[in-house]
Amino acid sequence: MKIIVTGATGFVGAALCKALVERGDQVIALSRDAARAKAKLGPSVEVLEADLETVGPWGRAFANAGAILHLAGESVGAKRWDARQKQVIRDSRVETTRTIVEAIAELDRPDRPKTLICASGTDYYPFALPPIDDDEVTEIDPPSDSFLGRVCRDWEKEARGAEPLGVRVAMLRTGIVLGHGGPLDKMTTPFKLFAGGKLGNGEQWMPWIHLDDVVAAYATAAHDARYAGPINLVTDSVRNREFAAALGRALGRPSWLRTPKLAIKAALGEFSEYVLHGRRVVPARLRELGFQWKYPALEDALRAAI
Repeated sequence: MKIIVTGATGFVGAALCKALVERGDQVIALSRDAARAKAKLGPSVEVLEADLETVGPWGRAFANAGAILHLAGESVGAKRWDARQKQVIRDSRVETTRTIVEAIAELDRPDRPKTLICASGTDYYPFALPPIDDDEVTEIDPPSDSFLGRVCRDWEKEARGAEPLGVRVAMLRTGIVLGHGGPLDKMTTPFKLFAGGKLGNGEQWMPWIHLDDVVAAYATAAHDARYAGPINLVTDSVRNREFAAALGRALGRPSWLRTPKLAIKAALGEFSEYVLHGRRVVPARLRELGFQWKYPALEDALRAAI
Protein backbone atom coordinates (compact mmCIF):
# COMPACT_ATOMS: atom_id res chain seq x y z
CA MET A 1 0.00 0.00 0.00
CA LYS A 2 1.11 3.56 -0.70
CA ILE A 3 1.01 5.39 2.63
CA ILE A 4 1.63 9.08 3.34
CA VAL A 5 2.93 9.97 6.81
CA THR A 6 3.13 13.40 8.44
CA GLY A 7 5.08 13.89 11.66
CA ALA A 8 7.30 11.11 10.37
CA THR A 9 10.42 12.19 12.27
CA GLY A 10 8.64 12.29 15.62
CA PHE A 11 8.67 9.74 18.42
CA VAL A 12 5.75 7.74 17.03
CA GLY A 13 6.17 8.68 13.36
CA ALA A 14 9.71 7.35 12.98
CA ALA A 15 8.81 4.00 14.55
CA LEU A 16 5.69 3.80 12.39
CA CYS A 17 7.58 4.47 9.15
CA LYS A 18 10.07 1.73 10.02
CA ALA A 19 7.30 -0.78 10.67
CA LEU A 20 5.43 0.10 7.47
CA VAL A 21 8.58 -0.29 5.37
CA GLU A 22 9.28 -3.66 6.99
CA ARG A 23 5.73 -4.70 6.14
CA GLY A 24 6.32 -3.85 2.49
CA ASP A 25 4.34 -0.62 2.18
CA GLN A 26 5.51 2.28 0.02
CA VAL A 27 6.03 5.08 2.56
CA ILE A 28 6.14 8.77 1.66
CA ALA A 29 6.93 11.22 4.46
CA LEU A 30 5.97 14.90 4.33
CA SER A 31 8.40 17.16 6.18
CA ARG A 32 9.36 20.82 6.37
CA ASP A 33 13.00 19.76 6.64
CA ALA A 34 13.44 17.13 3.96
CA ALA A 35 17.20 16.74 4.50
CA ARG A 36 16.78 16.06 8.21
CA ALA A 37 13.92 13.64 7.55
CA LYS A 38 15.92 11.70 4.95
CA ALA A 39 18.85 11.39 7.36
CA LYS A 40 16.60 10.08 10.12
CA LEU A 41 14.27 7.83 8.14
CA GLY A 42 16.79 6.29 5.74
CA PRO A 43 16.64 5.52 2.01
CA SER A 44 13.59 3.25 2.22
CA VAL A 45 11.28 6.19 2.91
CA GLU A 46 10.61 8.77 0.21
CA VAL A 47 10.59 12.30 1.64
CA LEU A 48 8.80 15.30 0.16
CA GLU A 49 9.34 18.90 1.26
CA ALA A 50 5.98 20.09 2.54
CA ASP A 51 4.73 23.12 4.42
CA LEU A 52 1.32 22.05 5.65
CA GLU A 53 0.14 25.63 6.10
CA THR A 54 -0.95 25.76 2.46
CA VAL A 55 -1.63 23.19 -0.25
CA GLY A 56 1.45 22.73 -2.43
CA PRO A 57 2.89 20.37 -5.05
CA TRP A 58 3.22 17.74 -2.34
CA GLY A 59 -0.56 17.28 -2.54
CA ARG A 60 -0.13 15.34 -5.77
CA ALA A 61 1.47 12.54 -3.75
CA PHE A 62 -1.97 11.85 -2.24
CA ALA A 63 -3.23 10.50 -5.56
CA ASN A 64 -4.15 6.81 -5.27
CA ALA A 65 -2.71 6.54 -1.76
CA GLY A 66 -4.13 3.79 0.40
CA ALA A 67 -3.90 5.91 3.53
CA ILE A 68 -2.69 9.19 4.98
CA LEU A 69 -1.43 8.85 8.56
CA HIS A 70 -1.46 12.37 10.00
CA LEU A 71 0.66 12.58 13.16
CA ALA A 72 2.10 16.10 12.83
CA GLY A 73 1.74 18.41 15.84
CA GLU A 74 3.79 20.51 18.25
CA SER A 75 4.56 18.66 21.50
CA VAL A 76 2.20 19.94 24.19
CA GLY A 77 4.91 19.70 26.84
CA ALA A 78 7.85 21.02 24.84
CA LYS A 79 7.66 24.60 26.14
CA ARG A 80 5.92 26.52 28.89
CA TRP A 81 2.53 27.67 27.68
CA ASP A 82 1.83 31.27 26.80
CA ALA A 83 -0.63 32.67 24.25
CA ARG A 84 1.81 32.19 21.38
CA GLN A 85 2.74 28.60 22.29
CA LYS A 86 -0.91 27.63 22.69
CA GLN A 87 -1.59 29.01 19.22
CA VAL A 88 1.30 26.96 17.83
CA ILE A 89 -0.06 23.82 19.51
CA ARG A 90 -3.50 24.43 18.01
CA ASP A 91 -2.42 25.45 14.52
CA SER A 92 0.05 22.57 14.17
CA ARG A 93 -2.91 20.22 14.55
CA VAL A 94 -6.08 21.94 13.42
CA GLU A 95 -4.79 24.04 10.54
CA THR A 96 -2.54 21.33 9.10
CA THR A 97 -5.45 18.90 9.11
CA ARG A 98 -7.59 21.42 7.25
CA THR A 99 -4.82 21.81 4.65
CA ILE A 100 -4.59 18.04 4.18
CA VAL A 101 -8.33 17.79 3.58
CA GLU A 102 -8.13 20.68 1.10
CA ALA A 103 -5.38 18.82 -0.76
CA ILE A 104 -7.56 15.71 -0.92
CA ALA A 105 -10.46 17.77 -2.27
CA GLU A 106 -8.33 19.04 -5.16
CA LEU A 107 -7.95 15.51 -6.52
CA ASP A 108 -10.46 13.88 -8.81
CA ARG A 109 -12.69 11.57 -6.78
CA PRO A 110 -11.29 8.27 -8.21
CA ASP A 111 -7.74 9.39 -7.33
CA ARG A 112 -8.40 10.40 -3.73
CA PRO A 113 -6.79 8.44 -0.89
CA LYS A 114 -8.96 5.77 0.62
CA THR A 115 -8.28 6.56 4.26
CA LEU A 116 -7.24 9.38 6.61
CA ILE A 117 -6.02 8.27 10.03
CA CYS A 118 -5.62 11.37 12.19
CA ALA A 119 -3.94 11.53 15.57
CA SER A 120 -5.89 12.97 18.48
CA GLY A 121 -5.54 12.80 22.25
CA THR A 122 -7.29 11.56 25.37
CA ASP A 123 -7.29 15.19 26.48
CA TYR A 124 -10.43 15.32 24.30
CA TYR A 125 -12.30 14.22 27.43
CA PRO A 126 -13.03 16.25 30.60
CA PHE A 127 -10.89 15.81 33.68
CA ALA A 128 -12.09 13.12 36.07
CA LEU A 129 -13.22 14.95 39.19
CA PRO A 130 -15.30 13.72 42.14
CA PRO A 131 -17.95 12.35 42.22
CA ILE A 132 -17.27 10.79 38.76
CA ASP A 133 -13.64 10.00 39.46
CA ASP A 134 -13.95 6.26 38.83
CA ASP A 135 -16.19 6.43 35.77
CA GLU A 136 -14.77 4.78 32.67
CA VAL A 137 -14.48 7.06 29.64
CA THR A 138 -15.28 5.63 26.21
CA GLU A 139 -15.54 7.03 22.71
CA ILE A 140 -19.15 8.12 23.23
CA ASP A 141 -18.28 10.55 26.04
CA PRO A 142 -18.50 14.29 25.24
CA PRO A 143 -15.50 16.61 24.76
CA SER A 144 -13.93 18.81 27.41
CA ASP A 145 -14.06 22.59 27.32
CA SER A 146 -10.41 22.79 28.40
CA PHE A 147 -7.82 24.20 26.01
CA LEU A 148 -6.60 20.79 24.83
CA GLY A 149 -10.16 19.49 24.78
CA ARG A 150 -11.11 22.23 22.33
CA VAL A 151 -7.98 21.55 20.28
CA CYS A 152 -8.84 17.85 19.97
CA ARG A 153 -12.47 18.64 19.14
CA ASP A 154 -11.51 21.08 16.37
CA TRP A 155 -8.74 18.77 15.14
CA GLU A 156 -11.17 15.89 14.71
CA LYS A 157 -13.78 18.15 13.11
CA GLU A 158 -11.29 19.12 10.40
CA ALA A 159 -10.37 15.46 9.82
CA ARG A 160 -14.03 14.54 9.42
CA GLY A 161 -14.17 17.03 6.56
CA ALA A 162 -12.65 14.28 4.42
CA GLU A 163 -15.65 11.98 4.89
CA PRO A 164 -17.91 13.79 2.35
CA LEU A 165 -15.01 13.42 -0.10
CA GLY A 166 -15.38 9.63 0.05
CA VAL A 167 -12.50 9.05 2.47
CA ARG A 168 -12.69 6.77 5.51
CA VAL A 169 -11.64 8.75 8.58
CA ALA A 170 -10.45 7.49 11.97
CA MET A 171 -9.25 9.61 14.88
CA LEU A 172 -6.92 7.85 17.32
CA ARG A 173 -7.24 9.47 20.74
CA THR A 174 -3.87 8.54 22.18
CA GLY A 175 -2.83 8.33 25.81
CA ILE A 176 0.70 8.46 27.26
CA VAL A 177 2.95 6.49 24.91
CA LEU A 178 5.62 4.43 26.65
CA GLY A 179 8.84 3.98 24.71
CA HIS A 180 12.43 5.11 24.48
CA GLY A 181 12.64 8.73 23.32
CA GLY A 182 9.14 9.69 24.44
CA PRO A 183 7.66 11.26 27.58
CA LEU A 184 8.85 8.31 29.67
CA ASP A 185 12.43 9.58 29.36
CA LYS A 186 11.54 12.64 31.46
CA MET A 187 9.50 10.57 33.89
CA THR A 188 12.39 8.24 34.69
CA THR A 189 14.90 10.99 35.57
CA PRO A 190 13.78 11.62 39.17
CA PHE A 191 13.56 7.87 39.81
CA LYS A 192 17.13 7.39 38.61
CA LEU A 193 18.12 10.10 41.11
CA PHE A 194 16.24 8.26 43.90
CA ALA A 195 13.67 11.09 43.98
CA GLY A 196 10.76 9.45 42.17
CA GLY A 197 7.20 9.10 43.34
CA LYS A 198 3.62 10.18 42.79
CA LEU A 199 2.60 13.62 41.54
CA GLY A 200 0.35 15.53 43.90
CA ASN A 201 -1.95 13.11 45.69
CA GLY A 202 -1.34 10.46 43.02
CA GLU A 203 -5.05 9.75 42.57
CA GLN A 204 -5.28 11.11 39.01
CA TRP A 205 -5.80 8.61 36.18
CA MET A 206 -3.12 8.03 33.55
CA PRO A 207 -4.19 6.40 30.25
CA TRP A 208 -1.16 4.59 28.81
CA ILE A 209 -0.04 2.43 25.86
CA HIS A 210 3.29 1.04 24.65
CA LEU A 211 4.83 2.46 21.46
CA ASP A 212 4.76 -0.94 19.73
CA ASP A 213 1.00 -1.11 20.23
CA VAL A 214 0.51 2.42 18.92
CA VAL A 215 2.43 1.51 15.78
CA ALA A 216 0.44 -1.71 15.37
CA ALA A 217 -2.87 0.16 15.71
CA TYR A 218 -1.95 2.74 13.06
CA ALA A 219 -0.68 0.06 10.70
CA THR A 220 -3.84 -1.98 11.19
CA ALA A 221 -6.12 1.06 10.78
CA ALA A 222 -4.50 1.85 7.43
CA HIS A 223 -5.71 -1.49 6.04
CA ASP A 224 -8.79 -2.40 8.07
CA ALA A 225 -11.97 -0.58 6.98
CA ARG A 226 -13.60 -1.26 10.37
CA TYR A 227 -11.35 1.36 11.92
CA ALA A 228 -13.43 4.51 11.56
CA GLY A 229 -14.54 7.39 13.77
CA PRO A 230 -13.04 8.03 17.22
CA ILE A 231 -10.91 5.27 18.73
CA ASN A 232 -9.27 5.44 22.17
CA LEU A 233 -5.67 4.42 21.54
CA VAL A 234 -4.85 3.24 25.04
CA THR A 235 -4.21 -0.06 26.76
CA ASP A 236 -5.62 0.88 30.14
CA SER A 237 -5.72 3.66 32.72
CA VAL A 238 -4.09 3.48 36.15
CA ARG A 239 -3.79 5.95 38.97
CA ASN A 240 -0.61 7.98 39.08
CA ARG A 241 0.46 6.40 42.38
CA GLU A 242 0.16 2.95 40.79
CA PHE A 243 2.08 4.09 37.73
CA ALA A 244 4.86 5.55 39.91
CA ALA A 245 5.15 2.36 41.93
CA ALA A 246 5.33 0.23 38.77
CA LEU A 247 7.94 2.53 37.23
CA GLY A 248 10.02 2.36 40.40
CA ARG A 249 9.94 -1.44 40.34
CA ALA A 250 10.87 -1.51 36.64
CA LEU A 251 13.87 0.73 37.34
CA GLY A 252 14.80 -0.91 40.63
CA ARG A 253 14.35 2.41 42.42
CA PRO A 254 12.16 3.59 45.30
CA SER A 255 8.97 5.54 44.53
CA TRP A 256 8.18 7.09 47.88
CA LEU A 257 8.95 10.78 47.30
CA ARG A 258 5.87 12.85 46.44
CA THR A 259 6.08 15.98 44.28
CA PRO A 260 3.75 18.61 45.81
CA LYS A 261 1.04 20.23 43.69
CA LEU A 262 2.44 23.70 44.27
CA ALA A 263 5.84 22.66 42.89
CA ILE A 264 4.25 21.16 39.78
CA LYS A 265 2.13 24.27 39.19
CA ALA A 266 5.16 26.51 39.62
CA ALA A 267 7.18 24.46 37.15
CA LEU A 268 4.55 23.84 34.48
CA GLY A 269 2.05 26.67 34.77
CA GLU A 270 -1.28 25.99 33.05
CA PHE A 271 -0.09 22.63 31.72
CA SER A 272 0.12 21.38 35.32
CA GLU A 273 -3.67 20.93 35.31
CA TYR A 274 -3.25 18.12 32.78
CA VAL A 275 -0.57 16.49 34.93
CA LEU A 276 -2.54 16.74 38.17
CA HIS A 277 -5.87 15.67 36.68
CA GLY A 278 -6.64 12.82 34.33
CA ARG A 279 -9.44 10.66 33.11
CA ARG A 280 -10.06 6.91 33.21
CA VAL A 281 -10.00 6.31 29.47
CA VAL A 282 -10.59 2.73 28.32
CA PRO A 283 -10.14 1.21 24.83
CA ALA A 284 -13.77 0.24 24.26
CA ARG A 285 -13.62 0.42 20.47
CA LEU A 286 -10.29 -1.42 20.17
CA ARG A 287 -11.71 -4.23 22.28
CA GLU A 288 -14.73 -4.44 19.98
CA LEU A 289 -12.38 -4.63 17.00
CA GLY A 290 -10.44 -7.49 18.57
CA PHE A 291 -7.13 -5.60 18.72
CA GLN A 292 -4.36 -7.65 20.33
CA TRP A 293 -1.97 -5.73 22.57
CA LYS A 294 1.66 -6.80 22.64
CA TYR A 295 2.00 -5.29 26.13
CA PRO A 296 -1.33 -5.58 27.98
CA ALA A 297 0.34 -5.31 31.42
CA LEU A 298 1.82 -2.01 32.62
CA GLU A 299 4.97 -3.41 34.24
CA ASP A 300 5.85 -5.43 31.13
CA ALA A 301 5.30 -2.34 29.00
CA LEU A 302 7.52 -0.23 31.27
CA ARG A 303 10.33 -2.78 31.33
CA ALA A 304 10.25 -3.01 27.54
CA ALA A 305 10.17 0.77 27.18
CA ILE A 306 13.16 1.46 29.42
